Amino acid sequence: MTNPQNWWHPARHEGRRPALLARNRIQAALRGWMAEQDFVEVDPCALVISPGNETHLHAFETDAIGNDGVAQRMYLHTSPEFAMKKLLAAGEQRIAAFAHVWRNRERGARHSPEFTMLEWYRVGEAYDQLMQDCADFARLAVQAAGSRVLHYKGHTCDPALPFERLSVADAFQRHAQIDLLPTLGPDGATDRAGLADQVAAQGIRFAPDDTWSDLFSRVLAERIEPKLGQGRLTMLDRYPIAEAALARPCADDPRCAERFEVYACGVELANGFGELTNAAEQRRRFIAEMDAKERLYATRYPLDEAFLDALALMPDASGIALGFDRLVMLATAAPHIDDVIWAPVAQG
Repeated sequence: MTNPQNWWHPARHEGRRPALLARNRIQAALRGWMAEQDFVEVDPCALVISPGNETHLHAFETDAIGNDGVAQRMYLHTSPEFAMKKLLAAGEQRIAAFAHVWRNRERGARHSPEFTMLEWYRVGEAYDQLMQDCADFARLAVQAAGSRVLHYKGHTCDPALPFERLSVADAFQRHAQIDLLPTLGPDGATDRAGLADQVAAQGIRFAPDDTWSDLFSRVLAERIEPKLGQGRLTMLDRYPIAEAALARPCADDPRCAERFEVYACGVELANGFGELTNAAEQRRRFIAEMDAKERLYATRYPLDEAFLDALALMPDASGIALGFDRLVMLATAAPHIDDVIWAPVAQG
């Protein structure tokens, strides 16, 4: 007998279809906005020689077999970032992509192994502009969905209200009573013991072998993220440089980076940067990230040498990636990411 829980069962599809049609309207609205702003929509290939070099990003691997029968290890990209920055080096000024991306070890109500990322870049513009872009997209999304606010698990967020801009250090102080900046050295080096003492004092449990980064992530997830984007959008700004492998340092404080994340209803929607263009520094950070990945997961990904070469030609730019499916989820009040994907990845 056909299982009515299958997404393709007519009864199940009937319930999903309104949100899926809203997805199409939202995508059309965002494309229209980008066209009005003179963005060029690009379509990077998904098969790459490096899927990204961040410690906790996990890729899908494959072998590309050449005409000579020799195999080359390749990956499905976790983001179109490297390709799009190469296009900036080539001379493009404003580009955007609705890209299917793949991330392994990710499945749940807000995570799908394959999902759609909207990524866009602005040459010669401050990363602050991306915050306004995200607020505009959230307003367009609720309008296209026939709603007024974003919804998730009983929480709401009105994108028509002025957004909150909150530094990571202020968020740690306000929501977790932790003074973060003294645990960072002038060069961004981290003081694990100093942070661990404060985390323990707040009654947050952690493992003896947790690194500074692990402690940071634990506090962020447990004490801070649930408080963000409640009632209005939150732009969580100025991440520690140790948590911003692809962002340039803040001009007024090299301990912090031009990185921000967008939150609505406690859900992260987007991750933006003032882009790092120093190839030597980028290489150093990538190697450090891969060293950590090898230590934690016993694997590492190669560097994209062409990407590092392209950074020498890349102009100052700001860029951001938005989880399009999550935006649709919140605009349609869908409880699960699979509810807003036309044909979800099969469950094992």
